[in-house]
Amino acid sequence: MEKFTDIEKDQALMKSWLAENRITDTVAKFKHGSGIEKLNLRFDIVKLRKALEDAQQYVVDLGDGFGAIPLTRRPRSTGMSGTGAASDTDLIGRYYLRPDETYEEVARDEVVDEFAFSQFCPEFEGTYFETLHQQLTWRFPIGRMRVLLKEPLTCNSWHRDPEPRLHIPIITNPGSLFVVNHHVTHLPADGSVYFTDTRAYHMAMNGGEHSRVHLVAALPLNT
Repeated sequence: MEKFTDIEKDQALMKSWLAENRITDTVAKFKHGSGIEKLNLRFDIVKLRKALEDAQQYVVDLGDGFGAIPLTRRPRSTGMSGTGAASDTDLIGRYYLRPDETYEEVARDEVVDEFAFSQFCPEFEGTYFETLHQQLTWRFPIGRMRVLLKEPLTCNSWHRDPEPRLHIPIITNPGSLFVVNHHVTHLPADGSVYFTDTRAYHMAMNGGEHSRVHLVAALPLNT
């Protein structure tokens, strides 16, 4: 058999790649994978959106197209953050990333005691957010529970957290994607609850033309 040159090999590969049809509707659906799974639990998306609509006055602007609504706080304290006002520490917390070409990992922001955020914020008592919090805490240990808002054409850093999270999309679009390690998928806003192992490197991106809003609950770990 005639020996191919590197140029001929690349030409053959390119021909085979161009012959494949890579357009698929599955990119607008959920695809489970290592680090991103769907639970059996499901909530009423209409009621979730109504609760979100009523809570707009509590949105905390974190800058760069990000916002948050804290739903849990530390006991025996005032305000949604548990200290009278929502702080960046409470709303962001410790995370790790590799910021430059050295690929060395560094820690950013302060450690948050997830177990301390055991009280539901009274501002949202009687809302569907409270029903959701009750249902989750009956099943799992829950720490900080926040509504996280991401504006169109924004993403967060490629990072990892100390603990995994539950994600419940409230408003989304097909360009909103979640990545854990090498797995990427869309999370539809249909009331489903998704386990995301954010102890691994991950990133959320909103590449669509509309806002993306997720309810996110931390799963504290005894470490």
